[in-house]
Amino acid sequence: MSELVYEVRSRFETPALRERYLRWLREGHVQAVIRGGAIEGEVRIEPDGAVVSRYRFASAAAFAAYESGAAVALRAEGRALFSEGVAMERAVTERVMGLSRAPLEVVPVACLRDNYAYLLVDRDAREAVVVDPSEAAPVETALDELGLVPTQIWCTHHHFDHVGGNEAFVRAYPDLVVLGSRHDLEAARIPGQTRGLVDGDEVLFGARSFRAMAIPGHTLGALAFVGEGVAFTGDTLFSGGCGRVFEGTMSMMQGSLRRLASLPAGTRIFSGHEYTVRNLEFAAEVEPESAAIRARLETVRRLRAEDRPSVGAPLADELATNPFLRADEPAVRAFAARRGEAREPDDVFARVREAKDVF
Repeated sequence: MSELVYEVRSRFETPALRERYLRWLREGHVQAVIRGGAIEGEVRIEPDGAVVSRYRFASAAAFAAYESGAAVALRAEGRALFSEGVAMERAVTERVMGLSRAPLEVVPVACLRDNYAYLLVDRDAREAVVVDPSEAAPVETALDELGLVPTQIWCTHHHFDHVGGNEAFVRAYPDLVVLGSRHDLEAARIPGQTRGLVDGDEVLFGARSFRAMAIPGHTLGALAFVGEGVAFTGDTLFSGGCGRVFEGTMSMMQGSLRRLASLPAGTRIFSGHEYTVRNLEFAAEVEPESAAIRARLETVRRLRAEDRPSVGAPLADELATNPFLRADEPAVRAFAARRGEAREPDDVFARVREAKDVF
């Protein structure tokens, strides 16, 4: 038997904003989450002033039903009321037979000029998965600092700025498992690859289960690795944007983005590059009246001014601000129509992507 604990930690720019948020939680939101599927909910204030709302769900299935159901409207309400001045972090903890399994730990590692590799961390086993090692040195440094040994490499696609460190890792760790798509394995495009994945294949890291999701468009072999409340999306879905279409078609890329958009709204998106500021500047051109885009752009600019990563935001943020997931929005359709044929969603996507190519 297992249950899930869902926790939202919120920080505020002003005490007045925090008090307004607390009233909103206590006067209806907590009960709405319970009606949406939680067994119980509570609110507390941390010593640092953060507000933590905590909800218990009877099972992973109950939480998944909440994420795809009541959570959509509740988060939309929250964004409308608190679009500025609030920073939120979400975590999900599974409790099995009275024991607690910690949330998945993901460590971004800056590489090259603007790439990210990622470490999935198992501190008990002192092991890690490396996702998209563009270069070996900074990833090795991060592993050494954490005292971890890599057991797997997960490659979202074959471009050199995502697999450039593979050969060095394979030399240093001969038993390393290197995963990528079957398409890329058959074409021998990923150095050291040992297993080719197709859509839906299960990938295990210790007791944690992920699945490979085929998301062609940027390249024909592009994959996302999805599970444990996170998705590693490579160069397909970025924070605030999407990748260029190199090997696929516009329709293919749009289909891949729709698949990613169908994940639970709380899924944290870890993409391959630090492009968020520029992406949101473009999004503001597409939807100039969007308060959500303005607020997110301001938040991301602050993060980058502090040299902090902007990746790892929930999918809900992308659904609210990323024009490539918003082809049905009137403002996005109007922007596309000014640039050519834009009657169907695929056409809208194509016109917006073409505009971003020259932005």
